Amino acid sequence: MARDRITRRSMLQTGAAVAAMAARGPATLAAAEAQPAHAPTIGVATLGFGQHTNAALAKELAGTGIRTVQLFLSQTDSRYWKYNGRSDLSDLTADRAKAIAAAYRDAGVAIHSIGVYTNLIHPDEAERKANLAYFDAMMAVGDAMGVRTFITESGHYEPPGPVPRMAYHFQEKVWRQMVATGKELARLAERRQATVLLEPFFGSFLASAKRTRLFIEEIGSPHVRALLDPANLLELNDLEEMFAQLTPYIDCLHAKDRKLHVERGVAAGQGDIDYPTFVRLAATRTPRAPLILEYVGPKDYKQALAHLKAAMKTAGVA
Repeated sequence: MARDRITRRSMLQTGAAVAAMAARGPATLAAAEAQPAHAPTIGVATLGFGQHTNAALAKELAGTGIRTVQLFLSQTDSRYWKYNGRSDLSDLTADRAKAIAAAYRDAGVAIHSIGVYTNLIHPDEAERKANLAYFDAMMAVGDAMGVRTFITESGHYEPPGPVPRMAYHFQEKVWRQMVATGKELARLAERRQATVLLEPFFGSFLASAKRTRLFIEEIGSPHVRALLDPANLLELNDLEEMFAQLTPYIDCLHAKDRKLHVERGVAAGQGDIDYPTFVRLAATRTPRAPLILEYVGPKDYKQALAHLKAAMKTAGVA
């Protein structure tokens, strides 16, 4: 793809240009948005549908007009989801992976990406290597499915003993360790012709939009980019700041919500995200990045979808 020809120098220049645009003020940002707003694709994360088979979920979503999913292997016939760690993939053969993908595609539903979310920040080298090997195995599963985009956070680790003066994920040695791990992950992704999207969260190593941009630029690979979930950064960044920092790297967005000063995320429309502003920025800055409804399940995904569509209408996004 064209993305694979982006050089590290061009990535740095583009990121710096967008950050500089934000620094010059609202007038510059407004000028940058003086272009037609194209509605991004709307999709759904499968994580909240743990009582469905993949085929049943594909049929239900297609019936609602949803044609894209972010696949978390959490359905009744694919119980492999493990947050901040790894699961046993030994019986997830290439043929089984192809069958799972076929269940969605036969219903007219595309799989945009696969959620991995393993632990990249663990201090034990053997543990990190095992998690990288697990990530590579997940990319092999994706290869069998015809999926080449994978999502992860940095992972979480709390050292035992007294609480350190500086949080573990903000320590200097951890930054250096994470850069090395990120570069190794980029090499694995390059070999698989895949792309890894890093999702920031205010309570983790990738705590802000700026820190995430700096990390991606230090890794310096077109195979490591970003997923923006505004609810994860609401505590530290305004929506305009998030997009100003990360626009050149965003390949996907999560559409969920969160109350200010609250850790738990909620479905779209149940928190403090200014959704008309969010979808306007998404449509003008990153129109090719799908909006994936997250933290939803059978009981509330239709309400979240209606809220997202209403916000698009308010924002003038067709």
